[in-house]
Amino acid sequence: MEKIRLFKRKIIDELVKYLNTPDILVLHGARQVGKTSILYYLQNILKTKGKPCYYADLEDSRLKAVLDAGPEEFIKHLKEEGYDTAKKTFVFIDEIQYLSNPSSFLKLTADHYHSLKLIVSGSSSFEIKSKFKDSLVGRTLEFEVFNLSFEEFALFKGKPLPENIKHPTARKLEELRSLYKEYTLYGGYPKVALAGPLELKEKYLQQLIDTYIKKDIRDLAEIKDIQKFNKLLEVLAAQSGNLLNVLELSGTCQLAKQTVEKYLFILENTYIIKLLRPFSGNLRSELFKVPKIFFYDTGLMQMLWLKSIPKEIIGNVFETSVFAELIKKHSQKNVFFWRTKDKKEIDFILKSGGAALPVEVKLNFSQFAPGAVKYFNLKYGSKTYRLAGLNGKPADKFSVYPWQL
Repeated sequence: MEKIRLFKRKIIDELVKYLNTPDILVLHGARQVGKTSILYYLQNILKTKGKPCYYADLEDSRLKAVLDAGPEEFIKHLKEEGYDTAKKTFVFIDEIQYLSNPSSFLKLTADHYHSLKLIVSGSSSFEIKSKFKDSLVGRTLEFEVFNLSFEEFALFKGKPLPENIKHPTARKLEELRSLYKEYTLYGGYPKVALAGPLELKEKYLQQLIDTYIKKDIRDLAEIKDIQKFNKLLEVLAAQSGNLLNVLELSGTCQLAKQTVEKYLFILENTYIIKLLRPFSGNLRSELFKVPKIFFYDTGLMQMLWLKSIPKEIIGNVFETSVFAELIKKHSQKNVFFWRTKDKKEIDFILKSGGAALPVEVKLNFSQFAPGAVKYFNLKYGSKTYRLAGLNGKPADKFSVYPWQL
């Protein structure tokens, strides 16, 4: 097996807390975001402590057949491999969605073989949810794995973020700006981040697009017309950060409205896009209820849209990168956008506790106009905001760089 260079991802500390509970740990996220490496990293932690670990990659049809035969066959297999199944054993299962009935296997294994701690991963929450039944309620803890955050990207590049992140030296600030530009242009897929030349980064991104369409979408969505689906992907990529208009998409791509909605559902549940919901408070009557569309990865987005990576950052690409950072740092359930019917708009609203923090995004700090933020703060009783920018000079104490959000 090719030796994988392992980096400690932020999610590791969270997962370690649950290694000795009876819960089944389930990791899901897009292809190639690093789920396998996370499983390997956890396995290494346990092995250094002398804990027995077994790893099964279900892309191996032989192992899939063993697990599909049921827990008894799996226990027999473990014993043949030299494991004492009466003792605590950590079982890592990669690509769990390939099992015919993962729900039944996991439930029966967890219920009847308490010595086995199950840690599993899957590439599609749609497929996992469709195959996981109610019988697993109360038995699983689920974790979403995204592509690299900027902090992780910096670590992968050998330039970890400084401790004095709020007050870096002028030299460090320029290094961070340059690093964030690279992160925004090429995205956060680990393999792409570690690749050297631009040509190789683009090749990896294109390979990801082709593999993803072939493996995840065509099978899951039962696509009849690949060309129209490809067109939809291109249009969506060009519209990252815009309000979703299903009827317009339907006309542009010559797909039925229901088909567009089905594809959007699949794309969201395979972690390619996110439909960001509007923030609603005490002004519901004046607010838009249509979601915005965002891609999770800016490199993937630009390869779909532009067919190559540009040399400079485009505005909606920068906004998409900030969206991805907010999601990773503050979770999906706490990030919204805000827009009134008379077109007052704030890029993001970050909910924290009972407070709502407006976040505006401008590639250059000087492009900021405070009108919408003032209106929002007056109506919602907020006294602060954040302006996330990259170029120019921060205007005041509310102005921050994306890595300071």
